Amino acid sequence: MSQPTDPRHIKRAQRVLLMVHELHKQGYQRLRIAPGYADPGGWQCAFTPVSNVQIAHGALLVNPDEAAHYVTGQANYYFDWRDSDQNSARHLAIKFTQRFPKIAKASLGRDWSYAGWYVEMLGFAEQDVFPMAYGGEEGCLARIETRELPYPPPGEAH
Repeated sequence: MSQPTDPRHIKRAQRVLLMVHELHKQGYQRLRIAPGYADPGGWQCAFTPVSNVQIAHGALLVNPDEAAHYVTGQANYYFDWRDSDQNSARHLAIKFTQRFPKIAKASLGRDWSYAGWYVEMLGFAEQDVFPMAYGGEEGCLARIETRELPYPPPGEAH
């Protein structure tokens, strides 16, 4: 499957990924993403604590019901919030902790290896190349020419 090409989808995906970066800076480094292809031509991402991510693959969920979900087709209504269309990544992070308190609480704590991987991933996203745990490249989450984004550190769930 291909990367999103619609400029609106690209900006939305970048903003929601930057929201997670904001949360990591605030101490929620155990918050993980499970990104992938969304038909037609979009991108989707689940946001969940590391305890809901597979040990065998650091970007795949165990239980989708224990995650918040965003699809670029939701436009600027992140997570179907009707009051998020003008929000920055920082404001989305504030709303995320308020509206998904269980996920936020379970995501509190340090995870330097994941936070470091996440910064590298953001470098790919800044070049409009988004991670895809399913529906993307084999053997990595993204590729820019000869540079590959490796899988993130493993999760904690079996």
